[in-house]
Amino acid sequence: MTEYDSNKGATAAMKKERIDRIMAELGKMGLSQMLVTDPMSICYLTGVYQEPFERFYGLLLKVNGEHVFFLNRLFNVPQELPLTKVWYEDTDPVPEILERYTDHDTPLGVDKDLKARFLLPLIEKKAAAGFVNASIAIDFARGIKDAEEQVKMREASRINDEAMAVFKTLVHEGVTEKEIADQMLNIYRDLGAEGYSFEPLVAFGKNAADPHHSPDDTVIQPGDCVLFDVGCKKDGYCSDMTRTFYFKSVSDEAKKIYELTRKANEEAEKKVRPGIPLCELDNTARSIIAKEGYGEFFNHRLGHFIGLAEHEYGDVSSANTTPAQPGMIFSIEPGIYLAGNTGVRVEDLVLVTKEGAEILNHYPKELQIIG
Repeated sequence: MTEYDSNKGATAAMKKERIDRIMAELGKMGLSQMLVTDPMSICYLTGVYQEPFERFYGLLLKVNGEHVFFLNRLFNVPQELPLTKVWYEDTDPVPEILERYTDHDTPLGVDKDLKARFLLPLIEKKAAAGFVNASIAIDFARGIKDAEEQVKMREASRINDEAMAVFKTLVHEGVTEKEIADQMLNIYRDLGAEGYSFEPLVAFGKNAADPHHSPDDTVIQPGDCVLFDVGCKKDGYCSDMTRTFYFKSVSDEAKKIYELTRKANEEAEKKVRPGIPLCELDNTARSIIAKEGYGEFFNHRLGHFIGLAEHEYGDVSSANTTPAQPGMIFSIEPGIYLAGNTGVRVEDLVLVTKEGAEILNHYPKELQIIG
């Protein structure tokens, strides 16, 4: 178990505000109760993270404020946490315990992570008047970062900026992708991070044409691009950034697609402001790349939301017409991938503010040649 809050007095009120926001969203859906089982969402509401593995772990939210935390005896949760705690043993019948606390006469909201082996018995026992996937109530709330979360996201990105400067120095003649990747965790920890927000992506040359390439024994060669897609966690919150360098030299085509990708990144970031549909940001970057004939080689959405998890609900894509709102944090990461040749991606995290946008990453984006 990891407890992320350092100031319990201040954060307790914030957690209540988060719960109140979710209950308001549930009310719009005609719901007065919801069973939350996603560990990250429970952390968002309580400040406590627990990895339950196969065991049940849940928080029952109720409109009357009598919320209930369901916990296995193996779990370690602070006693002072102001919630009713219901403990159970491995051999106890969890659905029977749950139904004692649900309102059988009204629908029950559940989240998308509730396993069928718990949900189906609740349905059979008629533990509620109906069952509704209410994940969206929490997803929307988590998509708007409050002041405390924004501070933590800035700090995680600050560490990521510092780490990128160190990662660049690891590139030298004869080094492999894996040899660089294997050093990254200690570098993050030395800088004050808790660990990775996701496994680092290190790609040389043609490997960078695979947006999800895993570091291997490829040895760097002169003229190769060096793509680092990396992130760390600080106080439970994630960072994510991509920079692309070149080793010893850069070809004319590689330079062209780098500058094109960088332009797409920067122009999309300039448009971020409250009210702009997220699809317009995607279109801005995509049209810049397509105009130069590389549209088919930008084969993913422009960005994803991020916070307690590296990928959270919500994205910056051609299909998402949601208007940007202050407090949203998402990536802007256009890329061009030429199979068998090279690839480039430039990524920052962006916070929507009342006035416009704050770019959380400050590591330079000008083309850099190493060695």
